[in-house]
Parts: sequence; C-alpha cells; structure tokens
Amino acid sequence: MAAQDTVVSFASGETAGESIVRTVRSHQGGAIVVTDATPFHPIDHTWPDQPGDAGTIASGDESADVVEAVMVAESEDGAFFVGAEIPVKRGVVGWAWQVGHRLAAPDAPDWLKPGVEVSLSADAGLRAALSRGHTSCHLASLALDLAVADLWRKDPGTDALGNPDFEGRANQTSRIHEGGAVDEYRLGKSLRRAGFDTESFAASLGEREQRINEQLSAWVASGASSRIVTDGPTIIDMRRWECALPEGTASIPCGGTHVHALSEFASIVVSLDLSDPQLLVMTTVATPAA
Repeated sequence: MAAQDTVVSFASGETAGESIVRTVRSHQGGAIVVTDATPFHPIDHTWPDQPGDAGTIASGDESADVVEAVMVAESEDGAFFVGAEIPVKRGVVGWAWQVGHRLAAPDAPDWLKPGVEVSLSADAGLRAALSRGHTSCHLASLALDLAVADLWRKDPGTDALGNPDFEGRANQTSRIHEGGAVDEYRLGKSLRRAGFDTESFAASLGEREQRINEQLSAWVASGASSRIVTDGPTIIDMRRWECALPEGTASIPCGGTHVHALSEFASIVVSLDLSDPQLLVMTTVATPAA
C-alpha cells in the first residue's frame, strides 16, 4: 500500500477508534505499528514538549500495549524513519507523515500485520493529565509575558494577547508532564540586546511570580472555553490552541492536546527559579477540579 499521511482524531478529544493496520516495522526501540487513522497523540520529534500517548491496540481476543505514540516519516520508495531519525522537514514532496504506535518489544506479535482491522485505545487518564499540563503551560507563558511587559525597552514583538513576547524571545525548552510543565528561558546577552531589563527582573522576581499567579487565578476563575482548531484531518495539518480569555481569544499554533475549559482546573500555580542568573526556570503545577 502506498504511504499516506495518518488521519488523527485527538484534536477533538477522542481517545478511541477503529482502523486498519498499514505498516508494521521491527525497530530496536520497539516495533512500530502504523494505521490509517488513530486517536493517539504522538510526541513531536522537532519540539518534544508533550509526551506521546500510551494505550493499547487490539484485534479480536489479541491485544498489545502501546508504550508511546511517535512521529514516523515514510518515503515513496519505502524508506522508513522514526522520531529523531527523520531526515526531512514536513511537507517535502514524496514523503508521508504518520503516527507510529511503539510497542515494548523490537518485533510485533504475529497477529499484527498489514490489512488487519484493529481497535485503538489511548489511556484517557494520561491524556487528560497531559492536556491539563499543556494548557497550563500556555496560560503560564501568557501570564509571564504580561508580568514582565514593563521591562522591555524595545519592541520584541507581541504574543497571542498582544503583550510583549518574552516567551517567544527567551524560551529554550518546554517539557510538559502529567498536570504541569517546566519551561527554561535564557536570560543572556542576546535578550539584553533585544531590550529586556534582566537586572530589574532579577531584583523583582518575587513580585513577578505573584503577578503571574494572580493572573492565572483570575483566568481559572473565568472558566474560559479552550479548544483545538485544525486546518485538516491529518497529522501534518496545522493545529492551533484557542482559549476565550476575558482579555480576548488567545490563538497559538500548537500540535498538542488541551482541556475543553478552564473550569477543569482547581488552580494553576507557578514558581520562578533564578538560581542561575542566566537561566529562568518556571515550574507550573496544575491541580484538576474535583
């Protein structure tokens, strides 16, 4: 069968679905099973902030554990690459982009083969926790931008709410986990040349943290709606996170999963660590509503 881009349903919140196995490949990191369609959200190999879904793939009385969903690229001549191995960018002609379901063992069981109809089930509890982590990560970043907006001497561009884009200028890593996130921001010479007052920021760190948490508390209290908007059904179609905050609707390009409303949170709280004066670490903790 010719390689095709995988159709995905996780953007609408789906965690289960039926499909046909398209490709099964042995792999040292765990066998990879590709289906025509999937509800599984994969980890992005270029910006691996949100872990891939885990769950099961089954047919009849047989089932296998999926340890993590990953990105796969397959060329029209049959070359097959997984995750960080992928040598091309999205959109290159002659390549299909797919979601691979990684199993624990290097080889798939005999019943998992091309053409077999399967049921796919992503762990709903894990998905919900990661979705809270991802939404809280975006909200914390927007609140951080607002809390340091007065420290810019030059225009760094604007974020999704029209505030100076500290996140876009300084963020170097973002790691989402179940119910939270850890973001790192480089406060080096390039940021100072861009017009950010790092000395005043360091001197007022506690005040900035308080501002962020007060803003997050207000946003959680608003219960604002949250959703993923897609340009198409496949894994490579553009997706955006949108949240109807009281200040306006924030829209951020994002390939992850998210909550449906901020009422799903009891609280979102951040802590700022500047132990290294060149590196701000923001830890976000999202507590689910009862």
